[in-house]
Amino acid sequence: MTTYDPADVKVSPTSWVAEQARRYEESGGTEATDLNGSPCLLLDYLGRKSGQWLRTVLIYGRDGDDYLVVASKGGAPEHPLWYLSLRDNPDVHVRVDSERFAARAEVLSPQEKARVWPHLLDVYAPYADYQKNTDRDIPVVRLRRV
Repeated sequence: MTTYDPADVKVSPTSWVAEQARRYEESGGTEATDLNGSPCLLLDYLGRKSGQWLRTVLIYGRDGDDYLVVASKGGAPEHPLWYLSLRDNPDVHVRVDSERFAARAEVLSPQEKARVWPHLLDVYAPYADYQKNTDRDIPVVRLRRV
C-alpha cells in the first residue's frame, strides 16, 4: 500500500471537483466547504486499480460523531469509482473544514440507510430524484474516525 501524504494525493479529474478540492485544501478548510449550501468534506481514498491516493469532494450528513456520504453519482446507473475503491480499501482520510483525520468506511445496511435517509435528504434534497432515476440502490457510507 502506498504511504499516505496529503500533499501527494491525486485530485479528481472532474474540473469543478478538482477546483473545489484545491480551494478547500489550500485554504486550510476555510473556503469551498459547501456545495450550494450543503456541507462538503474531502475524501482521500486508495484507488483500487491505481494503488494511488485519490481525492474527491462529497456532500456529507452526520450520524452522531460519524460522517455519512452518498454514492449517488447523480443517479447514474453505475456506482462512482470512489465507492468501488472504498469497498476494497475502507481505510481513508477525511478533511472536514480545518480538521483532518483517518477513518474507516462502512456501507450501511438497508435498515441503517432507511433510518438516516430522511436526514440526508434534508442535507441535499436532489438525492431523492437521483434514487428515483436509477435502478441501483444508492449506497450510503459511514465514515468513522479511527
